[in-house]
Order: sequence, then structure tokens, then C-alpha cells
Amino acid sequence: MTLEILTSDSLTPLRHGFFTRKGGASSGVFEGLNCGQGSSDQDDIVKINRTRVAEAMGVELSHLTTVYQVHSATVEVIDGPLTERPKADAMVTKTPGLAVGILTADCQPVLFADAEAGVIGAAHAGWRGAVDGVLEATIEAMETLGANRARINAVIGPSISQAAYEVGPEFIETFVDHDPDNARFFANGKEGHYQFDLTGFGLHVLRQAGVAHAEWIRHCTYSDPSRFYSYRRTTHAKEADYGRLISAICL
Repeated sequence: MTLEILTSDSLTPLRHGFFTRKGGASSGVFEGLNCGQGSSDQDDIVKINRTRVAEAMGVELSHLTTVYQVHSATVEVIDGPLTERPKADAMVTKTPGLAVGILTADCQPVLFADAEAGVIGAAHAGWRGAVDGVLEATIEAMETLGANRARINAVIGPSISQAAYEVGPEFIETFVDHDPDNARFFANGKEGHYQFDLTGFGLHVLRQAGVAHAEWIRHCTYSDPSRFYSYRRTTHAKEADYGRLISAICL
């Protein structure tokens, strides 16, 4: 099966893609393009999937770079292939031929580009990373390489939508304690719960940071099981594990 790669005009002409689960070699609960080295999928199958992604991005497998994601605001500035995966949740680079990639299964994968400066970035922004500043930190790291935030385009890939993201009252307190205005990203749910607009919050953070353009490509991971992996859907189905989607960008 052919890979399905979602793109955004605002990141053109840079090579990039939000890969769906279609076109992969994994089977069972991982069926499709599982690129998660931290999953319990077979290592050799994950390698096949990542090789297909690297080929689609036009780079060697060793140049498809991902980190050990820990829901932090840590950003790695990289200039070549990594021999080990550092604990971080974003990467930036100005090295041609190096693809920076992020793994997700409901959290926001965010790709950044200042095409004029030749600086790119990729961030994993779940609720914790987003509220702790991973998006702002990625922009700041890009600036150290010569980017200008007023030229940066940022695109949020497939993520869990507000309709599928039910949270408890203690969750909203974390956001409101950080900034009372954050209450607007929550809608009333059932039985004292709320529905959190993760991508709305992500777009707000990006725009407040002063990027040139920020968008969400409007695909919900939870509600489209044929195309996307979802941690929350897996949890509700009581499945043992779940695949990870990959999103990548390359100069």
C-alpha cells in the first residue's frame, strides 16, 4: 500500500509530511506505518516503516532524526545524525539533508520553517509540553540558528480534537492557574468533565509568540482509526499498545 502523506502549502517548498498509518508493514494493533521505537512492535518491522518514511523524505534512514520524547519543553539543536536519542520534545536544525521528526498518537506534531533563513524545527506538544512552553522554546532555538519568528510558518498536524478530549476538573485547574484566560479552551462536558481544545491552545501559543503563520490541518486522530493511531482510543478499547505516527520536515 502506498504511503499517505499530508502536507501544508505554508511549508512548501520544503520537504515535509504528516504521515498517516497507511502504507506500513506492521500488523495487529500496530497495523500500518508504526514508527514508534518505544512501542512493543517488532524492531525490524519498525525499521522497515521508518525506512519507507526516510525514502519518502529523500534522506538516508540515519538522517531521519527523532528524540526520546518525555513531554518536556526541552529542544535539541542538531547539525547531524544522532548516535543516541536524547530526552527532548523538539529539534531544530539548519543542516540540509537532515529530517527532523516527531512521533505522536493524539498529541500535537508541529512542524516549523523559516524557509528564507533555511531553519526548520519539529515539536511534540501534548498538553504538558504545550503549557510548559515547548512551542515557544522551539521558536527561540530556531532564532539561535538565524531564523526570524516573523517569518516562521508553523503547522499542527493530526491531533486529538476537542470533541474527543474529555478531561477532569483538576486538569482545567492546571491551565487556569497558569493563565485565567485559558478557560476559553475548555467546553462543558458530561458529569462535571470538560472538553479540552488542545489544537486551539496550540494555535493560540504560536500566534502569541509572533510567528508569521500558524494553522492546524484539521485531522482528529481519535475519530479516524483507519488513518491515525490514538493513545486515548487504544485506552478506551483496552488494547495492549498503540502505534506512533511520524511527522517530519527536511531542508
